[in-house]
Amino acid sequence: MISKNITINIPTDMEARPVALLVQVASQFESNIYVEVEDKKVNAKSIMGMMTLSIAPGEEVTIITKGVDEEEAMNKIEEYLTTSK
Repeated sequence: MISKNITINIPTDMEARPVALLVQVASQFESNIYVEVEDKKVNAKSIMGMMTLSIAPGEEVTIITKGVDEEEAMNKIEEYLTTSK
């Protein structure tokens, strides 16, 4: 299991399009992937769960990956969340 705090650097709020892209990235991996904000923890492969987080640019989240490809999953999720598009 890998857990890492990441600051969001996407120029728009995590609304429908950015969340859908994050879910697509997460869904490429076999590992379980979770996004945690304050007291909420949701499956990064669930678009409905991710929409409930209302993540904004500059906000810090905790990403948790667990499984056979957890390192690669963490790297790709971090790349997506920290690379301004």
